[in-house]
Amino acid sequence: MNHTKSLIGSAIAFLIATSCCWMPALIVGVGGASSLMAFAEGMEQLSGVFMMIGTGLLGWGGFIFYQKNQQSDMTTIQLQSTLTCPNCQAVKEETMPTNACQFFYECTNCKKILKPKKGDCCVYCSYGTVACPPIQEGKNCC
Repeated sequence: MNHTKSLIGSAIAFLIATSCCWMPALIVGVGGASSLMAFAEGMEQLSGVFMMIGTGLLGWGGFIFYQKNQQSDMTTIQLQSTLTCPNCQAVKEETMPTNACQFFYECTNCKKILKPKKGDCCVYCSYGTVACPPIQEGKNCC
C-alpha cells in the first residue's frame, strides 16, 4: 500500500515538473486557443519551481517508503518466552499465542494458577522474559 502512494506521488510530481513540455503539445492537439498557449508558455517560466516541488515530493515519498520498510524489519515478533512461577520459582519456556491473550497459566510444577499482575495484560507480560506479541508490536493487548 505504501509503495503505491510513493508511485502515485512520483507520477504526479513528474507530470507537474514536465508540464512546460507536454502541456503546449496537448493544447495544440485539442485545438487550443492562443491564450491557452500563452498560459502554457507562462508555465515554462515556473519550470524550476515545478522541478523543485517534484524533487521534494519524490524525496518525501522515498523517505516515507524507506521509513515504513525499516520499521517493518524491526518488528520481528518473538514467540518464545520463559515463564517463572512466583510461587515455586519453576521455569518453563512456552510459545505465546498470536491470536489471543493468555490471562491464566497453570504452573507445571506447583499447579498454581497464575494471573497477570495489576497493570499487565497477560501472564507473559507479568512473569515472562518476553512481552506478549501485541505489546512487542506497540499495540494494546487484548
